[in-house]
Amino acid sequence: MKLSGLEPVSIGEGSLFVNVGERTNVTGSKAFARMILNGQYEEALAVARQQVENGAQVIDINMDEAMLDSQAAMVRFLNLIASEPDIARVPIMVDSSKWAVIEAGLRCIQGKPIVNSISMKEGVEEFKRQARLIKRYGAAAVVMAFDEKGQADTYARKIEICERAYRVLVDEVDFPPEDIIFDPNCFAIATGIEEHNNYAVDFIEAARELRRRFPFSHISG
Repeated sequence: MKLSGLEPVSIGEGSLFVNVGERTNVTGSKAFARMILNGQYEEALAVARQQVENGAQVIDINMDEAMLDSQAAMVRFLNLIASEPDIARVPIMVDSSKWAVIEAGLRCIQGKPIVNSISMKEGVEEFKRQARLIKRYGAAAVVMAFDEKGQADTYARKIEICERAYRVLVDEVDFPPEDIIFDPNCFAIATGIEEHNNYAVDFIEAARELRRRFPFSHISG
């Protein structure tokens, strides 16, 4: 996989673990969410800069907050990042549950980013439509193990959904296999609920099998 901000990044067999900075995500950082809600974008940029300085190879940007105009916030923050070469040198992961926010972000980004994420939960036709647009924008994509029936929570469902998604992307959309990043769903473990006891094993085994079946694609966890 080849990504880029202002500088190119190649991810291959020798890359091992790729570190994605998640602190510029309003759903995962209360401090960052507070900065964005208060319009403190310079302080928010400092968070992004710190992640890059601390070794993040990709930075994840998420603005999905109920009290926020997510699309406007995404565009504003990405445009600010574009003017900061020390941050913009690394690839961006545009992260949202709303397609309009993702597409608005893609229009702002220099280089080759990652979309986080798409899935078949709204049906195959919408999945293909979004995948074609991602391909047109020149981005890679995180593909969730999620279909019309819900999230995959067993080994068999993880493999079934990811294989189906791969075939749609590669055979019908002509999406590059190396630009596919599977997310086979890593659920909470040690909850004390018997049905959850195999979640970790199912994730690890699914990741191993997906790598065997689709050696040019990648795994997110």
